[in-house]
Amino acid sequence: MLEKLPFFLLLKSTHLSLSLSLYRMQIMKDHTFSSLIRLNIGGKKFCTTIDTLTQGEPDSMLAAMFRGRLMVSEDPDKGYVFIDRDGKHFRHILNWLRDGVVPTLTDAGYSELMREAEYYQLLGLLEGINSVLNKRKEGNELDAELTRADIIKCIQYKKVKFRGISFSGLDLSKLDLSYVDFSYASLQNVLFSRANLLCAKFRDVDAEGSIFHNATLRECEFTGANLRGASLAGANLQSATLQDACLVDCNFRGANLRSAHLQTADLTNANFEGANLEGANLKGAKLNNANLKGANLQRAYLRHVNLQNAHLEDAKLDGANLLGAIR
Repeated sequence: MLEKLPFFLLLKSTHLSLSLSLYRMQIMKDHTFSSLIRLNIGGKKFCTTIDTLTQGEPDSMLAAMFRGRLMVSEDPDKGYVFIDRDGKHFRHILNWLRDGVVPTLTDAGYSELMREAEYYQLLGLLEGINSVLNKRKEGNELDAELTRADIIKCIQYKKVKFRGISFSGLDLSKLDLSYVDFSYASLQNVLFSRANLLCAKFRDVDAEGSIFHNATLRECEFTGANLRGASLAGANLQSATLQDACLVDCNFRGANLRSAHLQTADLTNANFEGANLEGANLKGAKLNNANLKGANLQRAYLRHVNLQNAHLEDAKLDGANLLGAIR
């Protein structure tokens, strides 16, 4: 049929077909790139798609934001949508929305992730985390050598020692455990919230992921302890000894560490926002990416400490010994 058309009509028809093909390709290209979204979550940058944010949990606040039901703050020059939240765990949120898989974290990490999930109203993720924590608690209780009831009976006597015993996963919150010796014990994921641990000994314990919210830990000894990912928010650690301890990813937000001993401790990624470190000794401590925003570091000993990658916005450094410190 085309062979019988005049040459100019054949050329015009070919040109029209090519133009339509290019037009369709442009539409597909525009559609693909318009579905991409760049996010700035508290300073951390992410790139994902509208479908990921709106289809994984369609009733969430994230879905509402990117369906146009809620206002978003966008930088017109850089093209990022800004959300004023901690971006530490946002990659886990994106992976949940993509794959529906709950990440493997410490209990303290799950606590932080749950706060973000609550903010974004990700009810499915909250249910998934609670399911993981319940299974973990059941498993840990089987591993523990003593029960809470056993502990309560023991602490009625003076000079109690639980050296080298496994307490993993136990709930020891609100108990009077002052002067108890837990040295060398396994305390992973133990709940010590609001417990009285005055002068207790935790030398060389493995307390990864344990929770000490608002606990009394004055003059406690944590020399050489592993507290990776533990949460000590609001705890009273005045004059406590944490020398040589692993405090990576620990949460000390609002804690009292006045005159605490933190020499050569590893404080990488630790959160000390609003904490009181007045007169604390941090000689040789590792503070890479530590959050010290608004912390009280007056008269603290920081000689030769590398503060280059620490966050010191609004921190009080009056009278601090900063001789040789790297800033």
